[in-house]
Amino acid sequence: MIPMPMGQLWNNVGSLMATFMFVWAIIQQYFPYRLRAHIERYAHKFIGFLNPYITITFPEYTGERLRKSEAFTAIQNYLSSRSSIRAKRLKAEAVKNRKSLVLSMDDNEEVIDEFNGVKIWWTSSKTVPKTQSISYYPTSDERRFYKLTFHRRHRETILDSFINHIMEEGKAVEQKNRQRKLYMNNSSTNWWHKSSWRHVPFEHPANFRTLAMDPKKKQEIVNDLVKFKNGKEYYEKVGKAWKRGYLLYGPPGTGKSTMIAAMANFMEYDVYDLELTSVKDNTELKKLLIEITNKSIIVIEDIDCSLDLTGQRKKKKKTEEEGDEAKKEIEKKAKEEEKKESKVTLSGLLNFIDGIWSACGGERLIIFTTNHKEKLDEALIRRGRMDKHIEMSYCGFEAFKVLAMNYLDVEWDDSYDKIKEMLENIEMTPADVAENLMPKYEGEETGECLKRLIKGLEDAKVAADKKKAEEEAEAAKKEKEQKKEGESGEKKECKCNGVATTEAKENGHVEK
Repeated sequence: MIPMPMGQLWNNVGSLMATFMFVWAIIQQYFPYRLRAHIERYAHKFIGFLNPYITITFPEYTGERLRKSEAFTAIQNYLSSRSSIRAKRLKAEAVKNRKSLVLSMDDNEEVIDEFNGVKIWWTSSKTVPKTQSISYYPTSDERRFYKLTFHRRHRETILDSFINHIMEEGKAVEQKNRQRKLYMNNSSTNWWHKSSWRHVPFEHPANFRTLAMDPKKKQEIVNDLVKFKNGKEYYEKVGKAWKRGYLLYGPPGTGKSTMIAAMANFMEYDVYDLELTSVKDNTELKKLLIEITNKSIIVIEDIDCSLDLTGQRKKKKKTEEEGDEAKKEIEKKAKEEEKKESKVTLSGLLNFIDGIWSACGGERLIIFTTNHKEKLDEALIRRGRMDKHIEMSYCGFEAFKVLAMNYLDVEWDDSYDKIKEMLENIEMTPADVAENLMPKYEGEETGECLKRLIKGLEDAKVAADKKKAEEEAEAAKKEKEQKKEGESGEKKECKCNGVATTEAKENGHVEK
């Protein structure tokens, strides 16, 4: 048999491939969907018969792209430690407290891995939408995924052992490289952002050791947090979502934000700062909740000011005396304002923190802060939603000692007795106490700082007494005016009675 020349062989292969591509294009274009599905199924069976390798795909998102896949994240972390040695194209990312960069596979890159003598191929892939558009921002239709390929004779080893191995290894790498983040929600008008959240590194230094609070109260909060962190099985046992709500309330400057930062550092959680006024409606609120990761703190600060949750959409009535043009102008402005206004309702917020959707994820803390607890709806802060209410009050002596140690590095001074007595009778926030204790120039003596605090407390007492006197004077003035109005009313009544008496005399009817 005469061997076929190499050139002719390639010509035949090329012709065969062209014929195949032509037939496939005809099938895709003109064949009904169901028939195409049958053809594709049998084609895959034929290829599988010839190809001994199995491929598993791990997409970036699951559940109609609502949540990022935990498997994808674990594989990404797992491969970051493997691919840095074997891959030719890498992506680099800087992580806090790490001397070196964290490297991971670039898109459309392949690396070879090995597990218990089994050879494995990892591929990082990305698909883009068919309709290309020019934009400065990434498209939301972009799909990323990892492919795991192995020989079919190793199926049991891969499925029974290797998958669990990479999940555990990926979580360990994530914990090692973890950089905690502070998130903020995007406005609904920022459509170009792929995610509903943006973040920066969370670097707040607050901790419970430096937190200005009574030690007993502080320890109570720490014990509660530890109980929650170790309570996964307990929450499953009682049939509750693994979350806990905290309400921090008190005057401005009492350390509510610092408390949140200390809790985040103690629990090693990410912080999601939720701005309700930027949320379009209840549906968008649910989408934000779905994207929040586990091990996180959801914060809504000054919730009494965020939205008027009980009457935010009560429309103002217009008087009929206004002209038609003025009415149209007012209605137009009202509609524009309504479009900008958040449509989040009290019911939507309650479902967010305690409804069915709140169980989408676990190990979460939900924290509300307010300066006026009495303004909040009882349904919003009841137990089961805000499980623990923490009052952030004015600075007491124990809190002062913590601040003095923080700012002046002093445990005791002769002036402490006087300061203790003053703090028991004068209201001053920890923020004001800290400002008075902070040295104002290099080398300022401890005694000078403490004297400044005493002077500040004396001034605060004078201001409080003055305010009290003004309030009492205002109350006395109102009482006097009310009394005067009452006497004026009595005189009018007497006058009316006098007229009635005169008329009675004229008619001959006089009552004694």
